[in-house]
Amino acid sequence: MDKKDAKIKILAQAVYELRLLLSDHLGSTDKNMLCEAISAHLANALHNEALAIIENRPDDFDIDKAIESIKKVDERYGEKFGDRFEKLVNADNT
Repeated sequence: MDKKDAKIKILAQAVYELRLLLSDHLGSTDKNMLCEAISAHLANALHNEALAIIENRPDDFDIDKAIESIKKVDERYGEKFGDRFEKLVNADNT
């Protein structure tokens, strides 16, 4: 495995682990735990794509679906993650 692939796998594993650690905060409406709830939903939005990378199934990583899932978190919490992820992806395509 080259270093770039190793780096990607490490980040994917981190997203997947965060999703597991934060799963109890999914759907939380506790204002004191809002950061944890948003983090849980963001990690949950990306866990299937992270798992595809971990399991060497890069063709199952759907960028458009991932951005759409992130935008659902934005809608729920009034965030702008989707815009930042889209900008990141579009910057790599220019």
